[in-house]
Amino acid sequence: MAWKDWIRTAEVEPSLYAADFSQLGRQIEIVAAGGARIFHFDVGDGHFVPPVTMGPIVLEWIAPIIHRLGGAIDCHLMVEQPERHFAAIAEAGGDSVTFHHEVVENVGETARAAREHGLQAGLAFNPETSPEDAAAAAADHVDLVLCMSIHPGYSGQQFMPESFDRIARLRPLVPDGVYVQVDGGVDGTNIERLRAEGVDLFVAGTAIFGEDDPAAAYARLAQAVR
Repeated sequence: MAWKDWIRTAEVEPSLYAADFSQLGRQIEIVAAGGARIFHFDVGDGHFVPPVTMGPIVLEWIAPIIHRLGGAIDCHLMVEQPERHFAAIAEAGGDSVTFHHEVVENVGETARAAREHGLQAGLAFNPETSPEDAAAAAADHVDLVLCMSIHPGYSGQQFMPESFDRIARLRPLVPDGVYVQVDGGVDGTNIERLRAEGVDLFVAGTAIFGEDDPAAAYARLAQAVR
């Protein structure tokens, strides 16, 4: 399976980092019942980003739930030396890995290493990195390019308005068949404009799991971009 098999025009990805970990499996089932099919799984190593977040042990527990529901797991590796984690992510049930432009010397080689483990590959870039540099590095090597609209590492941050311009600059530089993803502060106030700028994949955490009815919150966002 590949991104082209998972995505329906555009996809909102519930970010599990914002979920209630005491009932993570149940929250996955709730938003899946609301229509979610791609789940965003953040991995932080305490070096590239300050927090140490979820890892393969958590992924191993939730992957059977997500796959049983017909979903896929998009793993965002906010880590140094991401290639060291590919085998563990694949063995735990991840479907795709996105690594950061700021920590790899050769995007093509890193993407190939991910695919050797049966993973799809994406390239993320931080607010300080130019879209032009990220697009040039991505070339034909990856399946998606992730434009961070916050500084990575912490859930619940406010969307950075300058991200609109960065996405508008990125979109025409990305090859056909490569998806554009945005992560950070995505909610009902900005998602339609982000779609208009050419975003295909919308990572939303607090805007879904911070609501009383996460399934309804997901459905509202998904409806806004389809």
